[in-house]
Amino acid sequence: MKMLLTVLIVYVAFAAFAWLMSDRMIFQPPLPSYRAGKLPIVMVPADGGTVATLYLPHPGAAVTVLYAHGNAEDLGQLVPFLDEMRRAGFAVLAFDYRGYGMSTGGPPTAAGATSDMEAVYRHAVETLRIPSSRLVLYGRSVGSGPATDLAARVPVGGLVLESAFVSAFRVLTKVTLLPFDRFDNLRHIRQVRAPILVIHGTEDEVIPVSHGRRLYDAAGRPKQALWVEGAHHNDVPLVAGARYWSALASFGREVATAAGAAATP
Repeated sequence: MKMLLTVLIVYVAFAAFAWLMSDRMIFQPPLPSYRAGKLPIVMVPADGGTVATLYLPHPGAAVTVLYAHGNAEDLGQLVPFLDEMRRAGFAVLAFDYRGYGMSTGGPPTAAGATSDMEAVYRHAVETLRIPSSRLVLYGRSVGSGPATDLAARVPVGGLVLESAFVSAFRVLTKVTLLPFDRFDNLRHIRQVRAPILVIHGTEDEVIPVSHGRRLYDAAGRPKQALWVEGAHHNDVPLVAGARYWSALASFGREVATAAGAAATP
């Protein structure tokens, strides 16, 4: 009985620590890498604050990517990559979570990041007039959390997950240990009713490729995957090279074709 009580106390203490500290451990915003006036930033109202957004239109694009970035990076650091995505034929709308870059609303949290992405989604559909059927939600690493959650609840043209986890806690625990979690992508992806592309490096030392494979297996059809041999967590586009952009282009054509077919009377 004494041993059981000790185990119970340790478990409750662990659960309390996870509940109170998980957001601080998940989100690690860097010092802002840009200032007002240096980028064409548009601030979008969100629950409890404002979200910094960067819109890179492309007049010939059939699809717009709504990009949710990874941890320890912000819009200023992402500009070269986002420009390359636009050169690949996509319009791009990216944003910073609260507590990142110029975004406000308090320290970042899982719920806050999802709320922020939903506010940017509404901005895309209602203000920029981007049809939801031509809007692809793209989540990289921690960005896979809000992207998958949102894609499970609102109309979208597609979902791309790069270096994604099955859930935030299971990156560390491997298995479910608590009755709660953060960013339960494995559950949410089963509810997505749009094309899905999963991209993951086989040598990812932060989020093992097994997470990507489990997400791919759980996803409904149509779905595609790009497993990048030798790629780690932060170098997938670099290692994949032309294959990365070819996979995105193919996925974009699939989304555009489906959107066109749905719009035909």
